[in-house]
Amino acid sequence: MLYNKETALKVAEQLLQIKAIKLSPDKPFTWASGWKSPIYCDNRLSLSYPEVRDYIRRELALAVIDKFGKPDVIAGVATGAIAWGALVAQDLGLPFVYVRSAAKGHGLSNMIEGYIERGLSVVVIEDLISTGMSSLKAVNALRDAGCKVNGMVSIFTYGFEEAERNFESETCKLISLSDYDSLIKQAVISQYINENSLKSLEAWRNDPVNWGV
Repeated sequence: MLYNKETALKVAEQLLQIKAIKLSPDKPFTWASGWKSPIYCDNRLSLSYPEVRDYIRRELALAVIDKFGKPDVIAGVATGAIAWGALVAQDLGLPFVYVRSAAKGHGLSNMIEGYIERGLSVVVIEDLISTGMSSLKAVNALRDAGCKVNGMVSIFTYGFEEAERNFESETCKLISLSDYDSLIKQAVISQYINENSLKSLEAWRNDPVNWGV
């Protein structure tokens, strides 16, 4: 679910402007999964642009309060959302933890870094949602630690049906500042893409697994 349409278009515009999102239908990118994709998203780049960083930080914090109320703790998903989670926690005056992709292989073998205790309510911050599996792994780690996860707020989601099913099956509400449909709409408005590119981007969105094969 989008936080709101105005924010969705503004975030998409900013990510396009600073090239945190790159659109290249003619020379597609290859994701780690092996998928061919006309889009590449690296929201960490936006941390280097103070105005963009401040806007996204503010909208993430507003989305947390508006959709979930003020939790006890903000958690970031490693590694891309560690900085964003810390910024939101600072903005809201809340404790911060982050969740590793896997338990640390030495020392205390922590998966959650930072102080956490059973019974605390948590909102999770994520930078990017594709299938949602790695994000939900963090949610389940917090639940296993006895926390109540109110939900998750992400900067961007591709809006794949698989992700929607995954979040639904784990009973975790997801709110995103922007999504793929908003990105394409803004790319057309700002003339980042032409009609042929638009068709290719829409085809990928409908069948990402077989696109470009």
